[in-house]
Amino acid sequence: MRALQALGLAAGLIASIAAQAGEPLKVVGRHDVMEVGPVLYAIQQAGPDIAVFASGGVDNLFKVEGAAPAGGFDHAPGTADLAAQAETQALRASVANPDLRIILTVTEGLYRVVARRSAGIATAEDLRGKRIGVFERTSAAYFLDRLLARAGVAAGEVTLVPLRPREMEPALTTRKVDAVAIWEPESERSMMALGDDAVSLSDPTIYRELYNLNTTAQALADPVRRARIVDFVRRLVTAARVCVQEPEKVWPLVAASSLYPQDLVAASWHHHRFPAGLPGDLLDVMVDEEKWLAAQANRPARDRAQLEKLIDRSVLREAMAP
Repeated sequence: MRALQALGLAAGLIASIAAQAGEPLKVVGRHDVMEVGPVLYAIQQAGPDIAVFASGGVDNLFKVEGAAPAGGFDHAPGTADLAAQAETQALRASVANPDLRIILTVTEGLYRVVARRSAGIATAEDLRGKRIGVFERTSAAYFLDRLLARAGVAAGEVTLVPLRPREMEPALTTRKVDAVAIWEPESERSMMALGDDAVSLSDPTIYRELYNLNTTAQALADPVRRARIVDFVRRLVTAARVCVQEPEKVWPLVAASSLYPQDLVAASWHHHRFPAGLPGDLLDVMVDEEKWLAAQANRPARDRAQLEKLIDRSVLREAMAP
């Protein structure tokens, strides 16, 4: 509800707006992450007759038998038109739902591990033997896995402590963990809390989060829905430019939606890129990450050809056409 209010959308009005305007696009995404900034701005600029927003993820694209309505606009599971979320969760959801389609990379998140210098940590190799807070089964956990592997630190040589994002900084400052792996702005919040004791360990060459706009093949096969989706992608491309050139226009929306202070949002902003395109290595990232996810789920990893079917480049081509 507070995320919707941040966009100037009173939850009680959305149903009547939809009825009068003819079903706007229903867009979901985590309301408390920086990466959703372009989506929030595009929706604000479009207005509620074009698109409405609620907190959610790729699972909201698919019907779940017996599931209760979810999201601020009280849509039933499976009726979201678009979902913004990292490629990690798209890969996970698409096992049972191969109809999922990635149509745009909205944001790239540049991750890092924040550690206490006083714990004897100066490099990634120094994480050996340490306790690391991590949000399990997420893109942040995958980044940590890749960072440790690059440093030659085996999984069994660290102790992973499951934490939710807002639990990271307190656990680090009270010395319950020696380091944390999480997205922004929690990493920046931890850096600020530790001050001179903070160490930031990053390597964008091993992995950066690809925060994508997702839909379904079924939605794209409907001419009316497809036209609206293409229009929204066009608006997102414009919103991404604003995020780069005039981010001060987007920070208030992200702060109000996430409930993080605006100065913290601004301080975290440079840890993101806003390509609003489809990176050339998107499939490569998915192939590598699929192996990690498959091992966790004790299932066979899908091959490159199977994963390539999840990427639909036609929507972006239509949106960028003169």
